Amino acid sequence: MDNNIIKIAVVGPESTGKSTMAAYLAEHYHTIWVPEFAREYCENLDREYTWQDELNMFYGQLELEEKLTPQANKLLICDTTFITIKIWSDHLFGRSPQEVLDKLAGHPYDLYLLLDIDMPWQDDPLRDFPHLREHFMQVWHRELQALNADYKVISGLGAERYANAVTAIDTWLQNRG
Repeated sequence: MDNNIIKIAVVGPESTGKSTMAAYLAEHYHTIWVPEFAREYCENLDREYTWQDELNMFYGQLELEEKLTPQANKLLICDTTFITIKIWSDHLFGRSPQEVLDKLAGHPYDLYLLLDIDMPWQDDPLRDFPHLREHFMQVWHRELQALNADYKVISGLGAERYANAVTAIDTWLQNRG
């Protein structure tokens, strides 16, 4: 991976606009974004996902990120990260795959944008827990703090949300060494 590329992860609970935000930021910064591998993977499942599916999504997300990184223009915008696999595995199975735990500390992102749950819920066949958004928001805070990650919470609706994300990135870029 190119160490000169700044990796920005767009993360958060379900239905917080991560994919739309990642696409917007990639266009704004004239770069590319890494889509969420799990979304396409789960769209093609005709059954409940399993422990093996969690591992497949983990490796798929890593592979997709590695494949797209060389095409980035200084910034690589990532629509979620494999931390999502840890969060979902913990919730659904009570534990995380060891491969995910082993990779967490050694695969950091420069800045995480944690999208707030202040947006209205949008129904989607791949979304499961509208009643647990506050819970998952707290889980995201804990996971990012456990990694000692540099992260900003992005709130607001519509254009304000996008502007807040751009301001967070621009401020972070200006303040980094």
